[in-house]
Amino acid sequence: MRITAIRDIVAPIKSDIANAWIDFSTMTASVVAVVTDAVVDGRPVVGFGFNSNGRYAPQGLLHERFIPRLLAAPPADLQGEDGLVDPHRAWAAMMKNEKPGGHGERSVAVGVLDMALWDALAKAKGVPLWRLLADRYRGGEADPKAWVYAAGGYYYPGKGLDALKDEMRSYLDRGYSTVKMKVGLVPLEEDIARIEAVLSVLGGDGSRLCVDVNGRFTLEEAIRFGRAVAPYGLRWYEEPVDPLDYLAHAALATTYDGPLATGENLFSHQDARNLIRHGGLRPDRDILQFDPALSYGLVEYLRTLEVLRAHGWSPRRCVPHGGHQFALNIAVGLGLGGNESYPDVFAPFGGFADAVPVEDSRVAMPDVPGIGFEAKTALYAVMRPLERE
Repeated sequence: MRITAIRDIVAPIKSDIANAWIDFSTMTASVVAVVTDAVVDGRPVVGFGFNSNGRYAPQGLLHERFIPRLLAAPPADLQGEDGLVDPHRAWAAMMKNEKPGGHGERSVAVGVLDMALWDALAKAKGVPLWRLLADRYRGGEADPKAWVYAAGGYYYPGKGLDALKDEMRSYLDRGYSTVKMKVGLVPLEEDIARIEAVLSVLGGDGSRLCVDVNGRFTLEEAIRFGRAVAPYGLRWYEEPVDPLDYLAHAALATTYDGPLATGENLFSHQDARNLIRHGGLRPDRDILQFDPALSYGLVEYLRTLEVLRAHGWSPRRCVPHGGHQFALNIAVGLGLGGNESYPDVFAPFGGFADAVPVEDSRVAMPDVPGIGFEAKTALYAVMRPLERE
């Protein structure tokens, strides 16, 4: 199995929504297709990948470094013992001549290609990625379903409390029992009113609501907000301070007893190790949200899981950011705690296969080879032209 071409585009995912830190008026995503000479059922094997929302399309990095390195590598250097392209070997080729540290946007570019390589490998083997991962890393054990929650509640021009409640009701109507909303952009009193409005839709059950600050608060603001929301018993309080301010996380954890969640803006196993060592997080309650699509892909995510195990953390504490099918396959195949979902935003990249219903915030996996992009009609419509050029 050889890589014969790598094609890419930039796709807009812009919208008028905003969180406490950024708006999404110019947001983009890179989409790649890794074309191979393998043929299954009369069709060439093509792997697809893209980057999660919140980070812009890393097109320059893809073109300048990572795609050329894959294409220049001798085919034998990329192949495993089975003769198929091995994502681990491909990862090493992509990272050749890269210095350690600096886990920023290059992790996004490598993650895009890594996703496509795993998609291609699973397709070449004729199995879903979740099954390949369960067989390879868990002795064949795959979770029958993944827990998912609906992420929304963004700030939107002219969106009042009634519209916010209608949005959350729509998630419940679609099978989600747990939802997440954005906080931190408006004064505390306004956010408390928004939280109480959503809780009224959830029957007052705070364990069904997550709130996300997107790293906006200072430590003092995070403590104040935490004290204000503690009586609600929220499912979790997400990214309250800067993701790299481990001391602030540790300090907040001494004052806020409820679950904290963070990690979506950390991009390597070294970042994860520093968070666990210095961030004061508690393995019995807190949530880690490292996104494999943004953090050098699944090859690096496997290293991250090893770091977590070495420090006494279960993979069940991991609930990846991103709301995409790649992370969903990983959650089911590797036994994570669940996955984010975007029912209404970041289309067509958010959300899962068309024919897969959400029931009580749980979703089963389709038996589709690869990651399953072909089972999501709107997403495959974006990818398919790259397959046929």
